Amino acid sequence: MKKLKYKVALITGASQGIGQGIAEAFAAEGASLILSSRNVERLNQNAEALAKAGAEVLVVQTDVTNEAQVQELFRRAMERFGRLDILVNNAGIFDGGPLDELSVEAWDRVIATNLRGPFLCTREAMRIMKAQGGGRIINIGSISAQRVRPNSAAYSTSKFGISGLTQVTALEGREFGITCGCLHPGNVEVPTLAENRRLNGEPTMNASDIAQAAVAMAALPPNVNMLEAIVLPIGQPYLGRG
Repeated sequence: MKKLKYKVALITGASQGIGQGIAEAFAAEGASLILSSRNVERLNQNAEALAKAGAEVLVVQTDVTNEAQVQELFRRAMERFGRLDILVNNAGIFDGGPLDELSVEAWDRVIATNLRGPFLCTREAMRIMKAQGGGRIINIGSISAQRVRPNSAAYSTSKFGISGLTQVTALEGREFGITCGCLHPGNVEVPTLAENRRLNGEPTMNASDIAQAAVAMAALPPNVNMLEAIVLPIGQPYLGRG
């Protein structure tokens, strides 16, 4: 039997990269999907491919930093499916530079997408999951939440924040049957980072590799939580990499 059959999963940032990979892996395991991103053209392309493979998919264009748009996303999800079993907070951006040159605008943009967005989505999911008696939230973090790089103040700070949000969500959710875990990827072959990593000579992994870890977290029994997981290419600098 497929691991996620009869499950309904909402994935943010699902137009490309890790989000697209998770959507494909969840669909292959039988999940119904709500896909969100700002790039509705790419979302529709992905949804069409998944639907041809037999998945039920709803596309909702969403800026996760916008409270009203996030509320509409979850309203439409419930209108279509009537429940929400899994939320994957994946939407994220990177902007960096030396601390003494980093603009307030760049800082605010990264923190809004990478931290405000997951908070808004988690808040809506918690309301739904409490009422229905359980659910699972998976936050996509980064190994930058534990081992930072230079010139990444906004990004690394946002991912440290995701670890804190994960723990609070898990703590507040457990009496309601809601689990929350954080999946920390290393270098993933995605358009936003792949070229820089290749130029640095660092190994990367495919989005499908991290997606398999997300499936493993999503498919756990409801009384079991994987609080944190780190998945990275074996040759990638990690310990002492800063």
